[in-house]
Amino acid sequence: MAETTADVRRDIELTRNRMSETLSQLEQKMNVMQIVRDHPWPALAVAVAAGAALAGTKADVKAAAATVGATKGASSKVATLLDDAVASLVVGVHGAFQSKLEGWVDELKVAIGAHAQGNGSANRSSLPSQQPAGVQRGFDGAAASSTDSQLGRAD
Repeated sequence: MAETTADVRRDIELTRNRMSETLSQLEQKMNVMQIVRDHPWPALAVAVAAGAALAGTKADVKAAAATVGATKGASSKVATLLDDAVASLVVGVHGAFQSKLEGWVDELKVAIGAHAQGNGSANRSSLPSQQPAGVQRGFDGAAASSTDSQLGRAD
């Protein structure tokens, strides 16, 4: 049965529409942030399990032991440089991975409504303030002398 050009074009257009719809559905299913918003507790459980599994592998210790074993007995300057380069690489990869993992944890915290610290910064409200004697801070953080605060004035 011979098809006309119009039939072929219509079939191509229908196929394009089906593919676009399928891709958009796939994108919705693969949207990790939406999945976390829809199911925060299972997502948190998965994140904790993945963190425990990665921590339990001790990959950085194994890599360091393999490096030491591979270069044992080498006394040349090249071996020393190689040891330093591999050690730097292991430390860098470990730091990058840890940073990425902390970012994911912070994203999960934000997604479930918890407060994310971000990059391991300390909670500044728990740190003791370093102020000279006789200086108090108002609600806006501006310094006021003890005389001003006694008179009820703040700058």
